[in-house]
Amino acid sequence: MDQATEQISADVPDWSRERPGQFWDPGRKLLLTVRRYQFWRARGGLFGMLCCKFVVLRHRFWSAVTGAEIPLTCQIGGGLLIPHPNGIVIHPDAKIGVNCLIFHQVTLGSRGRGGVPEIAGHVDIGAGAKILGPVKIGAHARIGANAVVIADVEAHGVATGYPGGIHHARQ
Repeated sequence: MDQATEQISADVPDWSRERPGQFWDPGRKLLLTVRRYQFWRARGGLFGMLCCKFVVLRHRFWSAVTGAEIPLTCQIGGGLLIPHPNGIVIHPDAKIGVNCLIFHQVTLGSRGRGGVPEIAGHVDIGAGAKILGPVKIGAHARIGANAVVIADVEAHGVATGYPGGIHHARQ
């Protein structure tokens, strides 16, 4: 494991990863609408409700721009990176830990019989990967591009292929 990867925490969110760096930063702007919606919804009151309605409009705009389906009420840990948000679909009940990295065309969803994925902290998910059903992905795991994961992946594990199996665990 390289030194830069080792320094990223699976427990403490790095909020600077989500901060938009410029005006046109669709992935980070979409995440910002999710964070603002959850803030104003928790605050409540008439002003909070009005702010939520405004944020919903911004969320719809950035969702249309990115082509991503990230629900306003999903549980995402801080520090999520979505550098290419096109086609990302996240189930409303899925849980994503802190400092994760999700590339384009990733689906986190159910298999129709209940249960959704739980992603621990600092998990990198490659482009086109599908994580389906009540699976748990351990901290610091890596999911390869176009992998289909329907079983648990241990911490520091690597899953590739169809169905995604653990090929080796890193320490």
